[in-house]
Amino acid sequence: MRSSRTRKVFIVVGAFVLAMVGSIAFAYWTSDGSGTGYADTGDTRPVVIEQTSVVSDLRPGGAPQTLSGRFDNPNAGPVFIGTVTASIDGVTTAAGAVGECTADDYVLSGAEMTVNSEIAAGDDVGTWSGARLAFDNKATVDQDGCKGATVTLAYTAR
Repeated sequence: MRSSRTRKVFIVVGAFVLAMVGSIAFAYWTSDGSGTGYADTGDTRPVVIEQTSVVSDLRPGGAPQTLSGRFDNPNAGPVFIGTVTASIDGVTTAAGAVGECTADDYVLSGAEMTVNSEIAAGDDVGTWSGARLAFDNKATVDQDGCKGATVTLAYTAR
């Protein structure tokens, strides 16, 4: 009988322990609280504008030549480019050239080119084109200083 009584005690104690564990597992306190956190917004690095068109043999009476190119976007994601604007940054005369040659000896038309596109991250992405560069044939002025000159162009994206 003793073992039967011991068994009953173990069962009662076991049931009591299970009831306590069950009530502990589902018991909790409620509370109010507050806190703060932070998130940083990324920044962009400048996009590189590349001219891909080859402009050569500018001369009096020659046809205007179209400027075009692509972008190198070093950012992790796309960036929006609204326009690309071309400008004549300078002129380097050829060695031994006789006379002067300046940006005024060239005509740049359609300098502001509309892109209005998201440019994907990466190199050689997106396109721009439309500006035209020509030699300004000044019929009454000696322009020999421009023979063999190099025109340097600058590009700005917005």
